[in-house]
Amino acid sequence: MRERTDIASPHPGNRLKELRLLRGLTQEGLAERAGLSLGVVKKLEGGGNARLDTYHGLARALGVRTSALFESGGAHAATRKDDDNIDLMPLRQAIAPAVTYSGRLTDTVAVDPDLGRLRSTAVEVGTAYHRDHYAYVAEFLPSLVHAAHAAVAHFDDGPEHTEAVRIRSDVLQMAGRYLTQVRAYDLAHTALRDAISDAVRADDLGSVAAAVYQQGWLLMRQGRLDEAEQVSVTTADAVEPRISRATKATLGAWGKLLVHGSAAAARNNRPAEAREILRLGRTAGVALGAGQAVAVSSWGRFDWRTVAFQGIENQLVAEKPDRVLRLSEKLPAPTDRKGRLFMRRHLLDVAQAHVMMRTPGEATVILWSLMNETPEWLRHQQMAAATFHDAVRKSGRRRMTLKERELAKFFGRR
Repeated sequence: MRERTDIASPHPGNRLKELRLLRGLTQEGLAERAGLSLGVVKKLEGGGNARLDTYHGLARALGVRTSALFESGGAHAATRKDDDNIDLMPLRQAIAPAVTYSGRLTDTVAVDPDLGRLRSTAVEVGTAYHRDHYAYVAEFLPSLVHAAHAAVAHFDDGPEHTEAVRIRSDVLQMAGRYLTQVRAYDLAHTALRDAISDAVRADDLGSVAAAVYQQGWLLMRQGRLDEAEQVSVTTADAVEPRISRATKATLGAWGKLLVHGSAAAARNNRPAEAREILRLGRTAGVALGAGQAVAVSSWGRFDWRTVAFQGIENQLVAEKPDRVLRLSEKLPAPTDRKGRLFMRRHLLDVAQAHVMMRTPGEATVILWSLMNETPEWLRHQQMAAATFHDAVRKSGRRRMTLKERELAKFFGRR
């Protein structure tokens, strides 16, 4: 129902069977409680894998945290293709270089001592990411990472060194965000780990918060919900500002962390904790008033709507699509394209809620609009593809409409 998350955890079906038997449930009984087919339960207990929302439904039916299904198992048994290793080779070489006895292989990049120019280039690449120009980002990000490494090595002391480290943290955050988007999770983790380390070295709490925010998104994509909640809430506690003196950027970073913490708790079948964390996040939104905090190279945008969107998403996670639609109707409609882009992730929740309420035509209209307005972003949203396929299936028609055929082509369905 929510964003489909690739799960690489080894054989969660073993844990699923163990918990089912402890509760005295048959496979049929568990499937009925979770609102799934018997075939899905059998497939998982037989060693298959599923999307994160499927595990969430099963965990809720069993009365456990979603993460409890991934707490045991052996080595990953599935084979993986090498295609992404080739496609991402330049970024792999920049973020996870080979090392020798004396350390990492030295970057052969001519150093531009102008840190202002390096910073402006980083902002340019960050802006391209937010505009969904992923091809541009993929082309220039590797050289930008190399340049940031070279700048840190060149300015080995003093305020220039600190600024170079801060810039490298921002660049690695962008890399981590892009890599998470394209599902290169292990490489994204390396980039974000180093980004956090650089932010700590630069003694920049705002940058630390931003990097941890990105890490929380990655951890949720991996199904590591306990950790996603913990890193978000712990860091939010550390950077909590004095509201009367806080800048927009400080409020935005703090609020974004709390929103992610709430999202992780909701997905982990901890609704009370999700509500409490989001209540704190609402404080940041209220403090901004009608204003908006923006950090192009890291966590994007934050205002009161960010908190509202997350509260609605938590209702979807709880399988309450009627509340999703009712609450969504109360939100003001965007007045321009920028406003619509800001709420595009929320619109996917609304589309999924329509499918759950058996109004698939409404979901198709939303997906069609997003495909025309923001195709590059939509192409990487597995939730969107799954929602479309569910909508077609529940429409009950033998032949697809023109819009459905174009969406099917877009999502790769033949």
